[in-house]
Amino acid sequence: MSGLIPPHGGKGLVCALLEGAELEAEKKKAEGLKKISITGRENGDLIMMGIGGFSPLSGFMTQADWKSVCENFTLSDGTFWPIPVTLSATKEDADAINVGEEIALENADGVVMATMKVDEKYEMTEADKKWECEKVYKGEGEESADDKFWEIAMEDHPGVQMVMAQKDFNLAGSVKVLSEGDFPERFPGVYMSPAQSRAIFEERGWSTVAALQLRNPMHRSHEHLAKIAADVCDGVFIHSLVGSLKPGDIPAEVRIKCIETLIDGYFVKEHVVQGGYPLDMRYAGPREGLLHATFRQNYGVSRMIIGRDHAGVGDFYTLFEAQTIFDKIPQPEDDAKRLLCTPLKIDWTFYCKVCDGMASLRTCPHDDSVRVKLSGTKLRKALSDGEEIVDHFGREEVLDILREYYAGLKEKVEIKVHKKV
Repeated sequence: MSGLIPPHGGKGLVCALLEGAELEAEKKKAEGLKKISITGRENGDLIMMGIGGFSPLSGFMTQADWKSVCENFTLSDGTFWPIPVTLSATKEDADAINVGEEIALENADGVVMATMKVDEKYEMTEADKKWECEKVYKGEGEESADDKFWEIAMEDHPGVQMVMAQKDFNLAGSVKVLSEGDFPERFPGVYMSPAQSRAIFEERGWSTVAALQLRNPMHRSHEHLAKIAADVCDGVFIHSLVGSLKPGDIPAEVRIKCIETLIDGYFVKEHVVQGGYPLDMRYAGPREGLLHATFRQNYGVSRMIIGRDHAGVGDFYTLFEAQTIFDKIPQPEDDAKRLLCTPLKIDWTFYCKVCDGMASLRTCPHDDSVRVKLSGTKLRKALSDGEEIVDHFGREEVLDILREYYAGLKEKVEIKVHKKV
C-alpha cells in the first residue's frame, strides 16, 4: 500500500483522458460534433482533468457548483474546492446546443481537445462575473479596497480581466479528453501526470513530499525554501507552471533550464524532483494558493510551500494572506472531502550580509540596510532594464542563463514593481 497522501475527493485519480481504440473512436466521433472554441485557461483545465490533476472533477462546473465554490469553497456536494473551473460559450452557441447533446471543444490552434456531454447551460451576466471576481480575486491588500478594486483591477489584474472577458453563458458537463497538447513533447521528463509523479515518489520511498510552486526563475529565496522543505520532508517537488503567463513573465523553457542548473549544482538529487504542470496562471493569490495545494495532493504532495505573496499580483493581496486563508477554509467531516495537503508556511526570506547567509524575519535580528530582499518581479525588472544584479540575489550560473534570454529579446515589456516587493 502506498504511503503517499491519497488523491483529493476520495475517488482516487479521476482521469478523463482516453487511450487506444477508445481514443481513436472518440476522435472520429468528434469530427461530426458541433465545435466550441476554448481559451488557454480552459485548455489547461481540460488537460488537468484528463490526467487526474483536478480529481475529483470530471467536467466543467454546474451553476450550483460554481456558486458554491465562489461562496463556500466547496462543490455543491460539500467537497472542498477553491476556484471555479468553468467553460464559457457565446449566446449564439448556447442557444444552438441542447442539454444532453455532445459537443467538441477546440483550442486556439484548431485542435479538438475533448468532447463534452452538455448537462446544463447557464447565463453569466456582467453582474455574475463581477460577483465571481469579488469572491475569488478580491483580497485584503490596498488595491482591493472597495473604492479602488474595480478601477485598478480592469487595468492591472489579469485574473479579473480573464473572467470579465468570458462569454455570456457557461456550459457544464463531463468531458472525454483527447489530447495533452504539446506538453509531453515540449517538456519531456519534466511535464508529468499525477500517476507519474506518484510512481517516482514511491520508487524513492517517499511518503512526505513538499511542493515548491514556481512561475518565476528560481532565485536564492526559492532555493532556500526548497532546502527547508527537503530538511523536514522525504523530498521536495519543484513544480513549475508550463502553461501561459502574463506579458513580461519568463518562458517555461528558460525557467526549467534555470531549475536544472540549480539542482545539478546545489541540491542532493536523491531528495528533489523537477516537474511541470499545464495550467495558465489565474493570479488569484490566496485562492490560487489553495488550488495549488488541492491539485498537488493529487500529485502525491502532502505539504505545499506557501511563502510571501504566493500567486499574487500587484497590491491586491497582503504579503501572507495566502498563508492565513488555510486557517479559514471549511473542514468537512468526511476526510475525503477535506483538503489534506497542508501548508508549509515560511516567513519572508532574504540574504543578510551580517548573518552572512539566507535568513528570514524570524531568524535575522538585523535591519533592512543589510538585507538583500529577493523577488521574481524585482529580478525580472533589473534584467529587463539591463541593471546590475546585486550580490546574493541569484546564483551566477542562473543569472547567466537569464541574461542570455533577455539579450535575445526584440521587444521589452514594461515590468511594474509594486510596493510590497
